[in-house]
Amino acid sequence: MPTVYTFIETLRQNKIYFTLNTYREKSIMVRADVPGERWEIEFFESGEIEIEIFKSNGEIFGKDKIKELIRKFAD
Repeated sequence: MPTVYTFIETLRQNKIYFTLNTYREKSIMVRADVPGERWEIEFFESGEIEIEIFKSNGEIFGKDKIKELIRKFAD
């Protein structure tokens, strides 16, 4: 099982863009962006790893989509 450090080095070696963040206690999230996908890989202090993959269908929207998105998710 990879550690967060070995995983980051693998991403660097393969020239895959990534960022690091923390959202949950005792974990580090690696967010990797590749064409058409975003990966969120969370490494926990316990050794557990959770992976979520977001895929695009390739559809591109114009500026008018912003209002719709805000309306949809506004409180």
